[in-house]
Amino acid sequence: MFTLSFFSLPQWEEIGEVDEDYAPIHTYQVCRVLEQNQNNWLHTNWILTEGAQRVYIELKFTLRDCNSLPGGVGTCKETFNMYYYETDEDRAMKESRYIKIDTIAADESFTELDLGDRVMKLNTEVRDLGPLTRKGFYLAFQDLGACIALVSVRVFYKRCPFLVKSLAEFPDTIPASEASQLVEVVGHCVNNSVPLYEPPRMHCSTEGEWLVPIGKCVCKPGFEEISGSCQGPIGFCLFCFL
Repeated sequence: MFTLSFFSLPQWEEIGEVDEDYAPIHTYQVCRVLEQNQNNWLHTNWILTEGAQRVYIELKFTLRDCNSLPGGVGTCKETFNMYYYETDEDRAMKESRYIKIDTIAADESFTELDLGDRVMKLNTEVRDLGPLTRKGFYLAFQDLGACIALVSVRVFYKRCPFLVKSLAEFPDTIPASEASQLVEVVGHCVNNSVPLYEPPRMHCSTEGEWLVPIGKCVCKPGFEEISGSCQGPIGFCLFCFL
């Protein structure tokens, strides 16, 4: 998961709060629903891809029901837009260069009654972004006149974790960008083992799962498989002479 910071125009307000465990959290809010022609941007810092070709963006946010805002009819919006810009270096870029990812809408919006009852109708939306070809990217959020609180933005990528299977080690592997693609990885036999017929292979899926095992390793003569490794008999010395 990536660490994010944000840069905004004055219309977005940073609010410091605490969660249910009293840990500090920061939300970004904007609610300029009574004014026309709103165009309020919130940008992240430059995010290194760390070699990932596809990343996932999880948003948690609240959004006000326009019908519950007196005088907001005609100017109030119930969506906001998410954008990105790829680049090989950390440099500011005009919003006109950003590419739209999607328009984000809330499954549940809150009203004045919810505020009185201290009910938070938190929405969660996930979008994927790829294939990415540069070293890093920026995210940006555009408000056109909604009443939004952006509670959390989590950017992450999936990977196939280190695995020992059939006496072969497979390293952490970053998947390909397309869902139909599998990354073939050749494993390395653990100590005191050798390939049986052919080198062991597995395939890393875009969901971060190891699939389609081919081949395996076996222990060398004089060793036996115990808990995923090849061990010699206790007290047995292969190179001792009387």
